[in-house]
Amino acid sequence: MRKALDALYRLSGGLAAFFIVAIVVVVLAQVCLNLADKIMAGLGMGAVGLTIPSYAEFTGYFLAASTFLALAYTLRGGGHIRVTLAIQFMPQGLRRATEALVLAVATLMTGFASWHMVLYVHDSWSYGDMSSGMVPVPIWIPQAPLAIGLVILTIALLDDLAQILTGRAPSFEGKDESLLSE
Repeated sequence: MRKALDALYRLSGGLAAFFIVAIVVVVLAQVCLNLADKIMAGLGMGAVGLTIPSYAEFTGYFLAASTFLALAYTLRGGGHIRVTLAIQFMPQGLRRATEALVLAVATLMTGFASWHMVLYVHDSWSYGDMSSGMVPVPIWIPQAPLAIGLVILTIALLDDLAQILTGRAPSFEGKDESLLSE
């Protein structure tokens, strides 16, 4: 089970990286088209308005996808901001109980958000909602990675909660402190 969960988190992180690269490619392509348009205008050929239709909309979708898909991977890597200052001086048992409580509340909150995001995606799909940009896109398509990212984050939080409740260290333990010492 551990290998499957870790593979899920890596896959989610890899997809987030893919969407970041997609943003770079689309923006770079649009910059090149703008440059070609300027060069053509400078040579007296007249600007033709080269553009990627809805490129800003697509890069916005890619940014949302990369953000939500990276959540679980970032949690497991200790990259989320945590307030360890408040718990670092607690006795070990109280610290574990506090972390378990915080993870339980976070799991419930992200589970709630996941459930409603999945319902939202389903509603968009069933009603046939489309984006309003130059290129109409079924809106459930850019919403789906958000729902998937939230579900995977909920799984990661539940995973860490189970780790703490069974007496093991959560995935993020020690990783944020080690960044401070570098």
